[in-house]
Amino acid sequence: MSQWIVLFQKEVLEMWRNFKWVWVPITFILLGVSEPLTSYYLPQIIDSLGDLPDGAVINIPPPSAEAVLAAGFSQYSTIGVLIIALGTMGIISGERKSGVAAQILVKPVSYLSYVTSKWAGGVLLIWFSLLMGSLATWYYTGQLFDWIPMGVFFQAYFLFALWLSVVLTVTVFFSSILLSPGMAGFISLSVILVVSIISGTLSHWLEWSPSQLTGYSSAVLLTGEVPKQTLTASITALVSIAILLSLSTLIFKKKELAS
Repeated sequence: MSQWIVLFQKEVLEMWRNFKWVWVPITFILLGVSEPLTSYYLPQIIDSLGDLPDGAVINIPPPSAEAVLAAGFSQYSTIGVLIIALGTMGIISGERKSGVAAQILVKPVSYLSYVTSKWAGGVLLIWFSLLMGSLATWYYTGQLFDWIPMGVFFQAYFLFALWLSVVLTVTVFFSSILLSPGMAGFISLSVILVVSIISGTLSHWLEWSPSQLTGYSSAVLLTGEVPKQTLTASITALVSIAILLSLSTLIFKKKELAS
């Protein structure tokens, strides 16, 4: 266990040196703030653009606070996923390519500890960044529209964070089996996109899909109730994470021993 903690601390420190603890949370905060501000000032923004007929009156009914917060979370299912994939695509393949992984694994370090410590560091970064960004959305939504109960907010937050953890795990998986960080990021984004499209198209048959957690998160905010399929999708997400981490360790070990 002490070995794993040392590797985990190394990963957290490495992300600090690469300024990931700075730019990733800031990016998430900017994404979070943009939605309530844009929704609130949309009539003024349209009016400032001009080219409207004389006497035209812009009458856009204000969205509900729940809809604004749900839209804020949806930002992370697009741009947020892109940030995660690009920011972590070299989490293992980068060290393999530079030879750092070989230097670490020469010591009595287990492959499982190596892979899972990197994954845990990434999860910590993502959950922290999402929390900062979504709290910014919640705060400005409360100031400009209405306040959402914190209990409802955190229910939606945990569901969305679980989906982003799946996204990270997919990236870690391809980063562990491919030597090129760019290829790992591209394939990870492609897989996530395909899964999301298929799950969205066949939502009635794939209610258990982890990508449905984004929709369930929005449903919690809009209705105040947790959809009944949420537990199944959450379990599927956790099982998928465990399987992908196991496969990452096995394939990575096989490739390192063969090289």
